[in-house]
Amino acid sequence: MENEVRLGIIGLGNMGQFYARAILDGEVPGLKLTAVCDMDKDRVSAFEGVEPFTDTDELLKSGVVDAVHIATPHYFHTTLGIAALEAGLHVLVDKPVSVHKADCERLNAAHTNKDLVFCGMFNQRTDPHYLKLKSLIDNGELGEIRRIQWTVTDWFRTEAYYGSGAWRATWKGEGGGVLLNQCPHQLDLWQWLFGMPAEIYSQCDLGRFHDIEVEDAVTALMRYDNGTTGVFISTTGESPGVNRLEIACERGLVLLEDNEIRWTRNEVESSVFSQESDQGFAKPDSWNVEIPVDGNGEQHMGVFKNFTQAILKGEDLFCPAEDGIHSVELANAILYSGLKHEPIKLPLDSAEYEACLNKLIEESTHVKKVVETKVETNMSASFQKK
Repeated sequence: MENEVRLGIIGLGNMGQFYARAILDGEVPGLKLTAVCDMDKDRVSAFEGVEPFTDTDELLKSGVVDAVHIATPHYFHTTLGIAALEAGLHVLVDKPVSVHKADCERLNAAHTNKDLVFCGMFNQRTDPHYLKLKSLIDNGELGEIRRIQWTVTDWFRTEAYYGSGAWRATWKGEGGGVLLNQCPHQLDLWQWLFGMPAEIYSQCDLGRFHDIEVEDAVTALMRYDNGTTGVFISTTGESPGVNRLEIACERGLVLLEDNEIRWTRNEVESSVFSQESDQGFAKPDSWNVEIPVDGNGEQHMGVFKNFTQAILKGEDLFCPAEDGIHSVELANAILYSGLKHEPIKLPLDSAEYEACLNKLIEESTHVKKVVETKVETNMSASFQKK
């Protein structure tokens, strides 16, 4: 294994098939696909030249892989991740790493052998737009952040989409809706850039736009201990929708939209100018700063490359799976606040939320309509869609 990592992919849905084909095409140096596993025999047999499995235990014990990537429906991420780590395999788990915080804690606790590389598929961290924002924030270029607003509503989904699988948009199959399926990347980026808030108050609409039992529209207000506020808005019911991140800070206003970063930069920090100016309606002088950013980074393949080099050469992970607990906690807290109609303080009580989710599963009476439909599997058009 000095020059090559043997990989098995568990779960051959849209994303699993996309990953398998890319790796077979040689897009990740040092990574060789040697096995695939899925309950659907037709999916497994579609990949020639690799070991086929329909039973995960057989794959984990087979000796034909050094590492596995888990691309199954959400609830299996925890149990399969634990089983793979206990089998002595390196693990890359797709987003979200688990459905709820308590399962994240169980999965993280299973990573006792630190020689095993444990990675999460937070591919948006490879995007140079977010890397530039993180650099500006961490280096203090923006000054103290006062307000954050992220409106990400370009997730429009049809009834056919939700009918494409029995697990989709159910408490038992997915554990949530837009927060657990579409928004894990944005919630990961939120905590990666801005840290975790102290309190969340939200409105979550269950089945507002679709015949589903989980949330398809959310508006969350986040409060930080230093007074910073944040608003996170998302839905799968608006078209065309937007993806706009707005950061109000001491040094002006930063907007990320349409793959462009626009910074209206204050010459003097706003609080300093407020204290020193003798004019009631004056504003700090400002100018537009051009921040050139090209492309969207290596995305999923960048994570695979980093995962591979971490195994082969000890390269530092930029997407440790342990970090996944933070985005899951944000999603859980937003949903829990919406369900309880009251603010939720962080850190979230993981056992309390797990009990709430189990009750929703137990009391569910929603009849899931599954229909034969076409779901896009070509991922070249967008790296963020699922």
